[in-house]
Amino acid sequence: MKKKNQELLNELNNFKKNTLINIMQIQFIFLSPKLDTLIAKMPITYKTLQPFGYHHGGATIILAESVGSSISFINIRNEKKNNLNVFSIEISANHVRSIKKGILFAKAKIFHKGNILHFVRVNIYDEKKNIISFCKLTNIIIIKNKDVNKN
Repeated sequence: MKKKNQELLNELNNFKKNTLINIMQIQFIFLSPKLDTLIAKMPITYKTLQPFGYHHGGATIILAESVGSSISFINIRNEKKNNLNVFSIEISANHVRSIKKGILFAKAKIFHKGNILHFVRVNIYDEKKNIISFCKLTNIIIIKNKDVNKN
């Protein structure tokens, strides 16, 4: 992995402090040279289980949205002097396999990168590379508002 990519991964992993990404123990582990694919991992813990002992689909959505929005963030961070934000405006998921323990991996890939919208595919799989869920995310790129509370 190129030094620049490792620096970007470090930035993402440092940026997550005091956020839901940190609470869920999501760690960014790979960034492709073209900056279009990002992989992260998340352990399945008692915090991510639903009452019947299986991994909760909502936790999977958190993983997918975290990785999917982060790949868009990486792709806009140098545009317009860091004056842009990324927000997910739509996410859909199909959960195709249940899981009770282990580590989940999320592989996010931008399949359309427009000036305003990014469409991202996120595949969630286990340590044996079995697909658990597949998700689609729509991110909107907007100019940062200096006063976010102003109506």
